[in-house]
Amino acid sequence: MSSTLRERTVLPPENPADLVRFARGLAEAQAPARAKLVGPDGSQLDIPAELYELLRDVVGALSQGMAISIAPHNTMLTTQEAADLLNISRPTLVRLLTDGEIPHSLRGRHRRVLLRDILDYSERTRTERRRALDQMAADAEDDDLYQITLDSPPSR
Repeated sequence: MSSTLRERTVLPPENPADLVRFARGLAEAQAPARAKLVGPDGSQLDIPAELYELLRDVVGALSQGMAISIAPHNTMLTTQEAADLLNISRPTLVRLLTDGEIPHSLRGRHRRVLLRDILDYSERTRTERRRALDQMAADAEDDDLYQITLDSPPSR
């Protein structure tokens, strides 16, 4: 690929009617053994399954009025952009950076974070939360706490 990958945000169209019809068609269509991209000249290229699924997700989101951002994993983010992605405050992100939870670099006095490091942190915390919730549910099951709530009389 000769072009440089860059971050790009795609906004939904003003009139999404064509896109909504296309999204419905993609959702209803049986996934072919191999999807194909047909060019204006009739040339055909096989589309890998992962790219086909991505296209379905992008079209679905755009047809619902959501914007889509596409960025390579080596994109550098400001602390505010990273905090927004994680849905946390910038001071909380800075604390995570300072504590070494998320790798970062300094450009002068400004911290920069790789998108892939933010995504890794997000996945890591999601996994830890899921593990903790599973453990809490198992502990409640072991202690018969679910049975206690079933046997208790209504409070009102």
